[in-house]
Amino acid sequence: MPTRSLPAHLSALTALLALAAAPTAAAQGKANVPASLFQTNGKRGGTLTLPLVSSPQSFNYFAVLDNNSYTVMNNVLDRLITLDPQTNKLYPALAESWTFAPDGRSAVLKLRRSVKWSDGQDFNADDVLFTLNDVAANTGLKANQSAVFRVGRDPLTFTKVDAHTVKVSAPRPYGAMLQALTFVPILPQHKLARFNPQRDPDGFMKAWATNTPLKDIVGTGPFMLSSYTVDQKVTLTRNPHSWRRDPAGTQLPYMDRLEYLIIKSPDAQIASFRAGQLDSAPITGAQFPDLKRQEVAGANFRVVRGVGLNNPPVHWALNQDSRDPWLKKAFSDLRFREAMQFAVNRERIIDTVFNGLASLPGHGVAPISEWYTNTRGYLGGYNLQKAAVRLDSLGYRDTNRDGIRNFPGGGPNVEFNILHAADSATMPGIGTILQSDLARIGVKVNLQGITGSTVLSTALSGNFESVLSTFGDQPDPQLRKDIWQPGGALHYWRRSLQPAQEGGVPNLAAMTPSERRTYDLFAQAEALGNQAQRRKLYNEWQLLFAKNLPVILIAKPDSVAAFHARIGNYYVGGGAVISSNYSVFER
Repeated sequence: MPTRSLPAHLSALTALLALAAAPTAAAQGKANVPASLFQTNGKRGGTLTLPLVSSPQSFNYFAVLDNNSYTVMNNVLDRLITLDPQTNKLYPALAESWTFAPDGRSAVLKLRRSVKWSDGQDFNADDVLFTLNDVAANTGLKANQSAVFRVGRDPLTFTKVDAHTVKVSAPRPYGAMLQALTFVPILPQHKLARFNPQRDPDGFMKAWATNTPLKDIVGTGPFMLSSYTVDQKVTLTRNPHSWRRDPAGTQLPYMDRLEYLIIKSPDAQIASFRAGQLDSAPITGAQFPDLKRQEVAGANFRVVRGVGLNNPPVHWALNQDSRDPWLKKAFSDLRFREAMQFAVNRERIIDTVFNGLASLPGHGVAPISEWYTNTRGYLGGYNLQKAAVRLDSLGYRDTNRDGIRNFPGGGPNVEFNILHAADSATMPGIGTILQSDLARIGVKVNLQGITGSTVLSTALSGNFESVLSTFGDQPDPQLRKDIWQPGGALHYWRRSLQPAQEGGVPNLAAMTPSERRTYDLFAQAEALGNQAQRRKLYNEWQLLFAKNLPVILIAKPDSVAAFHARIGNYYVGGGAVISSNYSVFER
C-alpha cells in the first residue's frame, strides 16, 4: 500500500532504496542537506542500479496510488519540507526556512533562491501556489490526499507574499500544518498548468502518462527521467541544476545515473544482486540468514537491518460493509473481530514469515514514534481456545456437522476470502497461517491472491470480504487521518461512512460510539496548535483503536537491505536503514 511520507511516502524498503547520484566536480556552496546522511563525503561518477517490483503506472504523482511511480518520481520532484531520516524532525528542502505562528493558524515559508527546474526555468512561488491550490488541495484528484489540507471541512489557504515567500493559513489552529507540507512534491507550473487540474481533473490525471516524452517531465530533484522501457527499466540521469550540496559544499547527487530494473520476484531480485546486476536489494526474512552468513564469511556486500518509522505494518481488515449480509453482521460485531484477533499467531508469523525481522506493531502509530502510546497489551495474544469459546458464545456453531461453523439462526457455513498480494514475499505466508489456524476452530478461509498493485484499488471499491494490507506509519498521526478517521477516503473497511462527495460531511449517523469518538478526536487534534494537548487526544485514539479493532494489526517489518561494499553512505542510524537519493556514491 502506498505510504506517502518519508521524502516520499513510499513503501517500506522500497522507499529506503530510492537512492543515489552525482555531483558536478567542485561546485561550492552552503551545505543544505541533513548531515546524518553522510558517513563520509563522496566522489563523482558511476551508476546505481536498483530493483523496482513493477512498471510505474504513471509519472504523474497525483494521478495514481502506486509505490513504483512514487519511488521513481521522488528522485525527480522535491518537497517544500522534508524529514531528517535519523531524527524524523522537519528539515528544509525547497523552503529554506519557515515561521509557524504561535496561535497555530499560519506559517510563512521562505523559498530557496536560484533554484531551477531541470529544463533551466526558474523555480518560484507561482509553482508552489499552483501545486498547493490547483493540485494538492484539489478534491477532484484521486491520489493527492487533500484531507491533510483541510481543518475539518475548511480548507487551508495558500497565498503568495513575493516571488520567494509563501504563506499558509488555516481558519483555526492546525497543529500538523508543517508536517502536511512534507506530503507534497512541488510541480512545474510552466509544464502542467495547461492541463487545468481545477476545471478538468480527469484530464490532468492523464498528464505525464508513461508515454509522455520524457523531456517534458521536469523537476527540481537530483535526477531527471532519461529513458523508460515498459516492464524492463527506468533510467534517470543527474539533474545539472540540482540545488543540493553536501557538507563540503559539493553539488549533489554523486552518481551520474540511477537505473531501476523491473524485477517482480524477491528471489529474482536477490539473484540479480548476487550476479552484480543490482547494487542493492531489499531482503525478505527467508533470504536474510543465508545472505548474512555469506557476509560474515567475507562476501563483498553488507546486510543492514534497522527498525524504521515508516515501514508499513501488516493489518487484516474485515469488510464491515460486506455485500454478504451474514458477513456484514459478523464483521460489524466487535466480539467476532476479537475472536479473529485471538486466532492471529503473531509470534509464528514474525518467526516464520519474517524470519524474526519484524516486531509487534502499534495501533496507527509506530512504536518508535514520539506519538506512540503503548497498546501492545491489547493485541490479545494467540489463543485458539479463547477464539473458539468466543465464537460458541456468539452462536457460531457447527449445526450441520460438516466441520465448519454456521452463522447463528440457521445460516450458512462461516466461510470468507482473504484478499492479498500474491506477488508479495510475505502476504501469502501470513494468509496461509491464518487459514490453517482458523480451520482448527471451524472457520473456513479461502486465500484470494491478486497482483499487489491492485489490492488497494480493489479494497477501495468494496469488492472484498477481508484483506491483508499495509499502510505506512507517519511522524504525525494527523497525516493518516484519511485512513484512520472514520469517513476518510482510505477508511475502506467502512465505506458506508464516507461522505457522498469528497470533502463533504461523513455519515456521522451511521458511526458507532467508538467511531464517532475517533472522528471527534481527529477533528479536535488537528485544530490545536498545542502539541501536548494534541498528544493527549492521540493517546486516547490509539487506545480506542486497540480496544475496538477497526482492523487487526499483525506485524511491523524491519528495514533490511543488502548492498555491495563499493557503495558508500548506506547504513543503520536512528533505528532504521538510512540512505538517500543523493548521498550514496561508488567508492
